[in-house]
Amino acid sequence: MSEINWGQLGFGYVKTNCNARCEFHDGKWGEVTLTTDETIPMHIAATCLHYGQEAFEGLKVFRGVDGKARFFRIEENARRMINSAAYLKMEAPSEVLFIKACEEAVKANAEFLPPYGTGASLYVRPLLLGITAEVGVKASKDYLFVVFVTPVGPYFKNGFAPIDVVIERDHDRAAPRGTGHTKVGGNYAASINAGAAAHEKGYANELYLDAAEQKYVDEFGAANFFGIKDGKYVTPNSRTVLPSITNKSLRTLAQDLGLVVEDRPIPYEEIKTFEETGACGTAAVISPVGNIYDPKYDVTFHYDAPGKVSTQLFTMLQDIQYGRIEDKHGWTREIDI
Repeated sequence: MSEINWGQLGFGYVKTNCNARCEFHDGKWGEVTLTTDETIPMHIAATCLHYGQEAFEGLKVFRGVDGKARFFRIEENARRMINSAAYLKMEAPSEVLFIKACEEAVKANAEFLPPYGTGASLYVRPLLLGITAEVGVKASKDYLFVVFVTPVGPYFKNGFAPIDVVIERDHDRAAPRGTGHTKVGGNYAASINAGAAAHEKGYANELYLDAAEQKYVDEFGAANFFGIKDGKYVTPNSRTVLPSITNKSLRTLAQDLGLVVEDRPIPYEEIKTFEETGACGTAAVISPVGNIYDPKYDVTFHYDAPGKVSTQLFTMLQDIQYGRIEDKHGWTREIDI
């Protein structure tokens, strides 16, 4: 292991010792094994390559103030992969198998868990692939489950600092009755073009409206949307939005702060009424939004960023993740490394 400057880590892939793997054949999962191989031998006709039978997750392990290592809500990630797989007619690992593979991958790469106080964490990426050779559109009979890890810093380079975003009107992330509610690669492929265009124009991210009518807020390219106003935490209720585990956690913490939580459609016209807005997800945690620009009307909506409530929520969530306060909701899972 080469010396890592923990404080200068971005959000990207860093080579580690090994990854964990498990295969599904003849109706059952095999044993979890570890390998140093960073590649996957795969048939050229594998269903994941041709028909999109692929699902993945993203979660983090944090080194706490007390020296202990903790997963954050790993059970929720296991359940979300199970739901994603079910929609794609894939065979998902059980919650027990999912956790076992993640734990083995983390333990085998313990030295890559960033120390407390660096602002970095260990990102865990479980990946599920259909690997049966097919040339017709059908579900695979065989699956590969892989878990690899990599140390990461903040998703946006400035961390918990205001970002500027642009409303995306030329591309849709997911169809109204499509795969938007699942964590599958196709949803992210659909956002690459728009994301690149946003970055070229100087924006950190793009914000999508609903694909059917472009009348309601959906989500950012890689994170959920939330807004704060009048003592309320408001976030979109849409089938095309990925059910973010971070957003789910923030809704609970908002209630702890005495806010009213509204999970509902957010009309475009309401964007200008929020006091604070933010992007939230495993990678970003919370990125407060300073400005949202709409090219259709050449108008920019300005927000208090980072606002008081967003700052409180970010601090509360990080305090739980790093073990600085009591985890009264039972969200963390200690791992002995």
